[in-house]
Amino acid sequence: MKLSESIATVRKGFLPTFWVANGMELFERLAYYGQAAVLSIYLRNTLGFNEIETGRLSSIFGGLIYFLPIFAGTLADKFGFRKAFSIAFSVLAIGYFLIGSIAIEPFKQFYDGLPLYWVLVVILIFTAMGGSFIKPSVLGTVAVTSKPETKSVGYAIYYWLVNIGGGVGPVIAYFVRDSFGIQFVYLVSAISCAAMFFVNLLFYKERKEAPTGDSESIGKKMKNLVVVLRNGKFMLFLLIFSLFWIMFWQVFIIIPFYVTDFISKNAPFEVLESIDGWGIIFFQLIVNHLTKKMKPHTAILTGFAVSSLCWVVIGIHPTVWTIVAGLIVYSLGEMTQAPRYYEYISDIAPKGQQGLYQGYAFLPVAIAWGVGGPFGGWLYVTLAKNSATPNLVFFALFGVGVLATVCMFLYNMFILKPTSQKPEEGIA
Repeated sequence: MKLSESIATVRKGFLPTFWVANGMELFERLAYYGQAAVLSIYLRNTLGFNEIETGRLSSIFGGLIYFLPIFAGTLADKFGFRKAFSIAFSVLAIGYFLIGSIAIEPFKQFYDGLPLYWVLVVILIFTAMGGSFIKPSVLGTVAVTSKPETKSVGYAIYYWLVNIGGGVGPVIAYFVRDSFGIQFVYLVSAISCAAMFFVNLLFYKERKEAPTGDSESIGKKMKNLVVVLRNGKFMLFLLIFSLFWIMFWQVFIIIPFYVTDFISKNAPFEVLESIDGWGIIFFQLIVNHLTKKMKPHTAILTGFAVSSLCWVVIGIHPTVWTIVAGLIVYSLGEMTQAPRYYEYISDIAPKGQQGLYQGYAFLPVAIAWGVGGPFGGWLYVTLAKNSATPNLVFFALFGVGVLATVCMFLYNMFILKPTSQKPEEGIA
């Protein structure tokens, strides 16, 4: 197909609401990754929490924002995506503003005498509840505003824009922090979400056609979650896969701590955190081409191994440039395994339950955030802050990667292969 024909197919293959929803998703990701890039340093250096407390607070927000969409999707189907977007962007705008207001004059005086840790717990839970409506609403919109022949392209556009947000958001955060102060990053995130609230009201047109498949009640979602949790072999897979994401979230926890403490307090740690996103933006198509003939379990295993090497590249001699090189290596591993993840889940799900298990594909990310925050804070204090050789923290992360790779290899060898050979038995 000629380039002009491909462009015409993309231009005519989606309803206008498709572009509105994905445009809003871009600005939501800019806001999310912008604030995520500075959260650890903001909590520690500005609000005075220690690294372990910072990790716990980070895990509350990150864990919930990836876990709650399982249930928020049902409410989005019930309310309609337009109302769900309104709820999401209004709550996100208020939540981000409240996080930043703790250190912004004259608002910070309202927090005097209050238990700041618990105030932040409440604000972060509130903000995550709003943000949980975004993913199901965007993905649902893609489903009902794409033609059958362009639906796969629609999801690719969504994924592309998410990574642009992951690349650009931290860069914007750096310039805002450098020019106005770290607390104003949250004000910019709040303004971005508030603007999308009005974009939604003015330009988003609800599609009357319901998404394919029956909308499930919250009760049904809870029952399904119990079904998934009772599947020991699938939960083992999720726990193994969460090790990969535990490594990833240390880019937002350990990297900024290490850079500001041991390299330069003025270093652009936000820009460094964006490297993974930029790597995916520029190299995803190339990596897809090179790995397209890999079987899903081979791609997953290879991705784990490659990403783990990131920490060796950094740990040998931690500098700004070795961190850049290491995070590019990490992105190459992520790009190798990520596109094959859903195919892999389909292989290990019991016969007739593929759709159910795909619905819980974000659980490893939620698990990783929930565990990775406290783990990263403890690891940094133990092996970097209180150690004569702080670069050992990166070799510890390499150890996490090796553990993930070995466990996935054993899973493929002793659990996936026997199951794949007898699909009619499923996974008990």
